[in-house]
Amino acid sequence: MRTRIIIIGVISVAVRALLAVVFVPRLMKSNQVSSPAYWPTQGWRTSTPEQAGLDSVKLTEGLQAIQKQNSQIDNLMVIRNGAVLLDAAFEPYQSANLHDLASAADQGKLKLDQPVLSFFPEHTIANRDARKERMTVRDLVSMRNGFESGCLPGDIPTVQAMMDSPDWVQYALDRKMVAEPGTQNCYDSPGMHLLSAILQKATGMTELEFARQNLFEPLGIHEYFWEADPQGVTRGWGDLHLKPADAAKLGYLWLSNGVWDGKQIVPKAWVKDSVKYTSDFGDGDGYGYGWWLWESGYGASGRAGQSIKVEPAMNVVVVTTGGGFDYETEVDPHLIPAVVDLTKPLPENPTGVAALEATLAEIAKPSAPGPVEALPETARAITGKTYTFGQNAANIKTLGVDFNETAEAILRTQYDGSNEVISSPIGLDGNYRATPEGTLARGYWADERKD
Repeated sequence: MRTRIIIIGVISVAVRALLAVVFVPRLMKSNQVSSPAYWPTQGWRTSTPEQAGLDSVKLTEGLQAIQKQNSQIDNLMVIRNGAVLLDAAFEPYQSANLHDLASAADQGKLKLDQPVLSFFPEHTIANRDARKERMTVRDLVSMRNGFESGCLPGDIPTVQAMMDSPDWVQYALDRKMVAEPGTQNCYDSPGMHLLSAILQKATGMTELEFARQNLFEPLGIHEYFWEADPQGVTRGWGDLHLKPADAAKLGYLWLSNGVWDGKQIVPKAWVKDSVKYTSDFGDGDGYGYGWWLWESGYGASGRAGQSIKVEPAMNVVVVTTGGGFDYETEVDPHLIPAVVDLTKPLPENPTGVAALEATLAEIAKPSAPGPVEALPETARAITGKTYTFGQNAANIKTLGVDFNETAEAILRTQYDGSNEVISSPIGLDGNYRATPEGTLARGYWADERKD
């Protein structure tokens, strides 16, 4: 079963998605700068591929090839010169759905050279030594903190161990030091969670609330979902859920040097510093302050294919979401042939654009609902009941399923450390159902006896 949750990720019942944090030191509220005639605060303008120098026929062929290879991609959005030239949603995902980007973006009032431990005087910290005392905010945001970690590609077990602990911040602080801060590159998600805790201490607001006031509202981002740890600290390493069109605004903000609608939302100097090589992860991949870097651009990259890619020389922002695909091999080869001339528009091609629009509608079209089987006795026996679990890897505290005579069931889930019961619809007719947070789910009876 293909299930999905965004992000910067992904999918289904529980997701442990990882992505870079864009960490900004200070909001500049009054500095006015020049701006173009239009900003996508209330929504993106659109253009034909030809107006942006691309061939709509080749784009159509590329989308059809992507669909044919059954890539686990949910959405592909391409923006050039401030206008959307392609917004492809692959069934069952819709562009209006929130998506776990496995990504985070925030603004904080911090100095990069402040010692990390100075923010946690109330904590008794294990494995405390001189190296840990010397660790700074800069070491966290540049992924060179020196903590013991799985790093890439083995960071997921480190995150899971943190999430299995009763206090995630305490776990992140207690880890052993294995290197002098600032000397070794290591993608470390618990370190990013510490940044969220530090931001909360410095501002008196959670990372989510600070981002809402100082980033989301100015950019016109109104629908989002961002989980917290058991102590209420926003998940600093990821699991921010946004629509692709809103995720693209973050890339456009950086492409515009931190300017939005006539205001310097993020200091220009910080934007430039954040996309300078600070760490080298090999194979041409570098890391700045929360951004992955390559020769021609930079971006945020999350597990399972979530990405925001910025190519400044081409004035392009590309956003992808999905459930497990490789952009370089499954998407890029089908987009590149469509690029014809980025220096000037191509002659308009109404026939090609019409064919592209027809293909976009086809790949987003939901499957026809299938027959709905009569509910078995097992469903009647368990419907409405709540089951309590012991300790488990998914951190599920209670679980229940409500059945009725329709094509849909409701899954009720409560996780450890939370009093909230999450209700998620499940399609029983072969089609997915979506929650407001972007989770997509469908189900069926796998046991022929249905007991």
